[in-house]
Amino acid sequence: MTDRAPQPVDRQLPTEESRDLLALVREIAQREIRPRAAEEEESGRFPREVFTLLSEAGLLGLPYPGEYGGGEQPYEVYLQVLEELAAARLTVGLGVSVHSLACHGLAGYGTKEQQGAHLPAMLGGGLLGAYCLSEPAAGSDAASLTTKAVRDGDEWVITGTKAWITHGGVADFYTVLARTGAEGPKGITAFLVPGDAEGLTAAVPEKKMGMKGSPTAQLHFDGVRVPDARRIGEEGQGFTIALAALDAGRLGIAACAIGVAQAALDEALTYALDRKQFGHPIADFQGLRFMLADMATKIEAGRALYLAAARLRDAGKPFSRQAAMAKLFCTDAAMAVTTDAVQVLGGYGYTADFPVERLMREAKVLQIVEGTNQIQRMVIARHLAGPETR
Repeated sequence: MTDRAPQPVDRQLPTEESRDLLALVREIAQREIRPRAAEEEESGRFPREVFTLLSEAGLLGLPYPGEYGGGEQPYEVYLQVLEELAAARLTVGLGVSVHSLACHGLAGYGTKEQQGAHLPAMLGGGLLGAYCLSEPAAGSDAASLTTKAVRDGDEWVITGTKAWITHGGVADFYTVLARTGAEGPKGITAFLVPGDAEGLTAAVPEKKMGMKGSPTAQLHFDGVRVPDARRIGEEGQGFTIALAALDAGRLGIAACAIGVAQAALDEALTYALDRKQFGHPIADFQGLRFMLADMATKIEAGRALYLAAARLRDAGKPFSRQAAMAKLFCTDAAMAVTTDAVQVLGGYGYTADFPVERLMREAKVLQIVEGTNQIQRMVIARHLAGPETR
């Protein structure tokens, strides 16, 4: 093999602590995640022990307050951690992003009592979370959800079905959005539901094109009782909480997409430098060189875009439009880069002997989750031109 293999990403990090953190993440990724990724994805094995390790290392609560066991890291740093994890295995990178999404509501809208009671275990106690917004008939139109929560004294009784739930059936807690009032966004409330709640069951996981190691399943709520003490925020505030979480979550998806794209570029570059045809490495041929240059440019542009949005968030400034732009651009870039990586490897790229075919299949889902890219374009256009008048 060539000795000109790709080098680690040269990251611009704000502190020495964050540089040490990224070095730790790379070490864990190289030792514990990447070596088993292909085999476990093929077999559909969920790596729960990896999430336990990440929790013990303090990597499941990075953007949250230290008083509750979080890492107090800015999003600028947290997202680059996600990128490194996703480059090693998307099931892990996306899983950490989803866990952070599931913690967002309680961390941002919960009472001090709720935060003290639950956040330490959620952020650093080995627990794994999931986020329950989508339903079989409420995807892009999330405000039309029909799962109901009816008050019964000091409890709420939740009935309905949630769909496309990452970690469905394996999570220890679920942030659940349910209808407590009239139709529309103002009738939705958020709840923190234990994974072992009576009446809560998971369907058989979906059979997916990629990310086979990450369980995605419907969740059925059959009269699940939840104390009012587990209601997050005010009654009717749930959709506001959900949208705030999704803005942050879209940055997580963007970072994961760039991680997948970077992994694909690294594989393509290593192969192109090593593979010889007509007496020369194929990286010497202009057609391939230009492909690699375009791939690298898309990755750098995407990374800059998600980091710019992250810095707005860290500064307490509005970032919804930039989050949608980052999610849109980075996931489209990941699809393009992974497709080109398969092309660089030719016939080998189409086989499971090399990881680029898996990366290409995984990239596709990132254009769909947490708001399709068509929805991102709608969000961006509304920021530019206002709501539709039709």
